[in-house]
Amino acid sequence: MNLTDKHITDDLGALLQALPPHLQEPLRLRSDAKDLLEVVMDLGRKPEARFPTGEAYLCEAEVSEDDLGYIAQRIGSFGDDNRAGIERTLHRISALRNRKGKIIGLTCRVGRAVYGTITIIEDLVRSGKSILLLGRPGVGKTTMLREVARVLADDMRKRVVIVDTSNEIAGDGDIPHPAIGRARRLQVPTPAFQHAVMIEAVENHMPQVIIIDEIGTELEATAARTIGERGVQLVATAHGNNLDNLILNPTLSDLIGGIQSVTLGDDEARRRGTQKSILERKAPPTFDIVVEIQSWDKVAVHPDVAATVDSTLRRRPAAPEERWLEEDGTVAKKTVVRVDPSTPSPSPERKPKALVGVSRIYSFGVNRGRLESVIKKLKLPVSLVDGFRDADVVITTKTYYRKRPQALRAAEAEGVPIFVLRRSSVTQIEQYLMSVFGLEKQGDGINAAIREAEDAVRMVETGEESVALSPQSSFIRRLQHQTAERSNLSSYSVGTDPWRHVNIARPGSVPSRRNPAPY
Repeated sequence: MNLTDKHITDDLGALLQALPPHLQEPLRLRSDAKDLLEVVMDLGRKPEARFPTGEAYLCEAEVSEDDLGYIAQRIGSFGDDNRAGIERTLHRISALRNRKGKIIGLTCRVGRAVYGTITIIEDLVRSGKSILLLGRPGVGKTTMLREVARVLADDMRKRVVIVDTSNEIAGDGDIPHPAIGRARRLQVPTPAFQHAVMIEAVENHMPQVIIIDEIGTELEATAARTIGERGVQLVATAHGNNLDNLILNPTLSDLIGGIQSVTLGDDEARRRGTQKSILERKAPPTFDIVVEIQSWDKVAVHPDVAATVDSTLRRRPAAPEERWLEEDGTVAKKTVVRVDPSTPSPSPERKPKALVGVSRIYSFGVNRGRLESVIKKLKLPVSLVDGFRDADVVITTKTYYRKRPQALRAAEAEGVPIFVLRRSSVTQIEQYLMSVFGLEKQGDGINAAIREAEDAVRMVETGEESVALSPQSSFIRRLQHQTAERSNLSSYSVGTDPWRHVNIARPGSVPSRRNPAPY
C-alpha cells in the first residue's frame, strides 16, 4: 500500500450495536456520523454525542441505570483503570463510578485505525533508532504508534512486540486488531504492572522492536532504559507536549538522559562564564529521536536528542526540524530556531520575561502562602487558581507526583504542563520559578550585569560622580541595587522599559525626578 494514500477504518457499526436501540437510530440518521468522536452517557442526564464541530443530544430522555447496564453487558470487562472495549475493535468505553463502585456514567469513544499516518516520519521509523512521540491528548499519538507497528512488522518484516496497557493500540479481546499487522501484542493486566510487562517482552519474546503507549512513571522510564541498553528499538509515547516538558519532569527526564546539578570550581565557572551550579545531562538518552506531534500532518523532529538537551541546558536555542505534508502528499522540511522567550528583544514593546502564555498557576501540594510570597518577591505576572482546568501550569512536589493522584493524572491527560519541585521550601520554589519564568535562563547575562555593577562601584569609589549601567529587567536591576548598597553607594533607576537602567553614584546623590522608582 502507498503510505501517502491515507484511509480510515472505524468499525462504527460495532459501537452503535452496543448502544441502547433508541440511541442507535439518531446516530445513523446523522450525515456526520462518520466523524463521531464519542458518546457520553451520565445517569440522570440526556445522552450526548460529540463531534469535531460540537455536541448534540441524542434524545430528550435522561440516561437510566438500564441504559448503562445494556451497554455494560455488550462490551468487554472493565480493568483496574475503568476501561473496557469491544472485541476486535479499537473502541474504548470508560466508566464513571460512585463511591460504592457502581457505574453511573460511560464515555464511549470511537477508535479508528488510520492507515498512512507515518509518511511524515517514515524515514525515522525505518532508521532503526528509538523514537519518542510527544503531543497533547487527541493529537494522534496512539494512532501513529499503531501504524508504526504495522509498517515495521509487515513492510520491514521485523519482530515487533506491543506492550498494550489498556488495549489502546490493538483493541479489546484476545485477537488483536488487524491494524497492527503481524506485530504481536502483550496485554497488561493492570497499569501498575506495565513496567514488568515491558521487561517480560524483551526477556521472553526476542523482539527487534518494542512499542509502548504512555510511559508515565519512574519504573516505566527505568524499564525503557533497560530495554534500550539491550539493543532493541523502542517506539513509545509519553506525557508532554514538547521536549522541554521532559527536561523539567524529574520522573521522565531519564528518557532523555536525566538531569543533574553539577558544582563547578571557581576557575571553571569563570572559564565557562556561568554560575558555579549548573545543570548537565547525566547519561545517554534512552530515545535517539523525539517527535513532537503538532497536528495530523505537522510535526517537529529533534533528530539528536542528546545534542538538543545539552544545548537547552547551556541556554542555547533549540533548532528542531519542522515537517509537514503538502497537498500532493510530499513531505516538506525546514529547520526552525526556537528563541528562548526570556531572551531580551530590542523592541520597546517587549513583553515581560516569562514563559509565553503562562499567567495562571495551580498549586497541588505546594504551600500556597510560600508560593504567593515568592511570586510577589520576583514580581511575576501570574496569579494562583483553584483548579488545574483554569491553570496554564501545575506546580507540585516530587512526593505528590510519585503517588500519581487523580488530579495530576487528569491534568496530564488534558495536556496541562506539570512542574515538579523536590521540596516545598521557599528556596526550592524561588529557584524553580526563576527557571520556569526565564529569570535563571539569563545565566551569563545575570553574571555579566553584576560584574558591570561591581566595576561601576569601583569607578565611583575612585572618583567618578556616577556611572550608568546597561538596561536590564527589574529583577536584575534589583541585584545591581543590592551590589551598590553593599558598598554604601547610592543607586537609582532611570528611563522606561526596555531601556530602564541603574545609575550608581556617590552617597547622597538625588535620583531623577522623572524616574523616582527604585527598580
